[in-house]
Amino acid sequence: MIDIHQHLWPAEFIDRLRARTEPPYLDGWTLHTATETPYEVDPAAHDVDARVAIERELGTDLAAVLLSSPLGIESLGDDALLDAWHTGAALLPEPFRAWASVRLPEPDLDEAKTLLDKGFLGFQLPAHVLTTPAGWSTYGSLLEIAEGWDRPVLVHPGIAEPAGDVPGWWAPVVDYSQQLQAAWWAWHAYGGRREFPRLRICFAAAAGLAPVHHERLTARGGRLGTIDTNLYVDTSSYGPQGIDAVARVLGIDQVVHGTDRPYAGITELRQGAAATAVIRHDNPNRLLFGGDPSAGRPSPERGVQ
Repeated sequence: MIDIHQHLWPAEFIDRLRARTEPPYLDGWTLHTATETPYEVDPAAHDVDARVAIERELGTDLAAVLLSSPLGIESLGDDALLDAWHTGAALLPEPFRAWASVRLPEPDLDEAKTLLDKGFLGFQLPAHVLTTPAGWSTYGSLLEIAEGWDRPVLVHPGIAEPAGDVPGWWAPVVDYSQQLQAAWWAWHAYGGRREFPRLRICFAAAAGLAPVHHERLTARGGRLGTIDTNLYVDTSSYGPQGIDAVARVLGIDQVVHGTDRPYAGITELRQGAAATAVIRHDNPNRLLFGGDPSAGRPSPERGVQ
């Protein structure tokens, strides 16, 4: 099994968060951010040995960890904090590997290449900077590196907008989903596949269910086009109903296993044994490392395309 979406804070990163006095920072285990209510972090969630034990019990071959983009660390200008993330993430034991994050809004392209050379899986970008076609264009040079190095890009929710007196679930349910939907449609409006024909890209949390709105797109004069075998969504935060709906639009081969651990665990999607194997192993392997989606495996039942 391959999980392409987890969060695990290495000790170096935790220490730097505690050294800060402005958001984001940790006060003990209370996380303070600029736009969301304080959050009580479970220390066990970032206990490396405990997390390794969980993945071993599950039989996980690879668990890909990534920076928590809603913290806004990429655009803080705090190089020590971002460096602490990469240093600690690179030292995590198996089965963990990590996505690389880049400084925003102007990535250091040489540094980005260095991170890939050190074994980071690909680049993570926060959705809030990709909500327009111009946003995608801004990071064209970084996307070009990813495509040239045959590495994927993961789009993850970014900084939430301040929303006043709302419940704690508001940002993940409302703001994050809106960011992902906008980034999904902006990718298509930008002509991302035309610009980067070989780039493998994945949207976390099923792109906020953006693919399900393809009928509305058609009704308003747009067109989704044929299935894009290099465009993926992960399963984090969704269950059988949401993932089945997305798979019926994109095809089962474009759905990859991502839990968002420690905030969620494995959800049984009730797609059948063959499709479950494809979602949990074949598709994430293809996303991360490339290859023919149908090579060496029986064909699963596909959703309506």
